[in-house]
Order: sequence, then C-alpha cells, then structure tokens
Amino acid sequence: MVYCSEAMANRLGPAPAALCSTAELAYAPLMGHIPEDSALMLKYKDGDTAAFETLYRRHNDALYRYLLRRCQNRAAAEDVFQEVWGKIIKARASYRPTAKFTTFMYRVAHNCFIDHVRRNKRHASNLELDAELYPDTSEQPDAIAERSLARERLTLALQDLPEEQRDAFLLHEEAGLSIDQIAAVTGSNRETAKSRLRYAVNKLRAAIQEPQ
Repeated sequence: MVYCSEAMANRLGPAPAALCSTAELAYAPLMGHIPEDSALMLKYKDGDTAAFETLYRRHNDALYRYLLRRCQNRAAAEDVFQEVWGKIIKARASYRPTAKFTTFMYRVAHNCFIDHVRRNKRHASNLELDAELYPDTSEQPDAIAERSLARERLTLALQDLPEEQRDAFLLHEEAGLSIDQIAAVTGSNRETAKSRLRYAVNKLRAAIQEPQ
C-alpha cells in the first residue's frame, strides 16, 4: 500500500483517491532521452504515486518561493500553490513530455497566478516575508543591517517593476529557468523574454546599490 507523505498532505490537503492508491497500471521502460522529471511524470500518469511524491519534494520549495514573490502575500501564495499542484495532478492523464517538466510546471503556475489576480482585484502586499526567505546568520550587526537594507530595497524594487519584468526575473532567479524556458512559460518570444530579464536585472541592481 502506498501512502502520501506528511509534507504533501499538509501542503495539498485531502488528496484525490487516485493519488494515494496502489498503482494498478504497468508502464514500459522509458527511453533514456526523456528528462528525469518528465519520466517521473509519465510514471505517475501510469499510476506510480511515489513518482509524483518525488516530483513534489524536488520542486515544491522553489515553486512556493516563486509564488510568494509574485503574490507578495502568504495566504495568496498558499492558495495558488495548492491550485498549481491540483492542476498538475488533474493534467497527468493528458501529460506529454513535449518540454521540460519545470517549463510545464511554471507555465501552470504563471497562468494560475494570472487567474488569481483577475479574481482578486484588491491584491494586497505582505512585506514581512523576507525574514523567513533569508535565514538568520552569525554576521556582525552592521553586516546584518546592511543585508537587511539591501533586502528591503530589493523587495520595494521588485514591487515597482512592470509585471512582465518581475515575472521574468523571478522565473530566472527563483525557478532557475533559461531564457528559452521563460519565453515558453510566458508565451513570448526569446528576444522579448531576454529584454524583460535584462531590464529587470538592471533596475534591481541600481535600486540595491542606490545610496540611502
């Protein structure tokens, strides 16, 4: 019998029956050229729930950080996070490895965030999040103060970026996506994605280095 992990249960809430049931379908050996994440998703498609748990453990932290930065609100990020994994679960039957799994996952996340904003016009900020995103260190007080100031500048500068530039930056820095993957996730061409990322990096760098 296969059990859902406690971490998944806490994150996703009650799981569909199929998610925690014993795999019933056999699957053929996968071709070596299929990326590992995509291979795991194909195994999950064929009933291997342990494959999905591996995917979840591998990507849930980065996905949550990305959504937290985009939503700038913890409750909203939690809601969208659960929605993203729910859609991935529902999409397993039709999943095809036409792109890297991370491209597929962040495309779903991108669309879920847009849907969230449309549903919630009064999109609130919650700026106390950074203390948890950047763990405390043993630095000297002046170094800690400088790091805190830089984080504050970065947070405010992120808020001031145009939505497309902020998304490109977070997909690159938080999700680790390439320019081509960012273009695929956001539905833009490569040059547009590259330009958005360049503008975002330049603006953020200038904001962080701005003398106070």
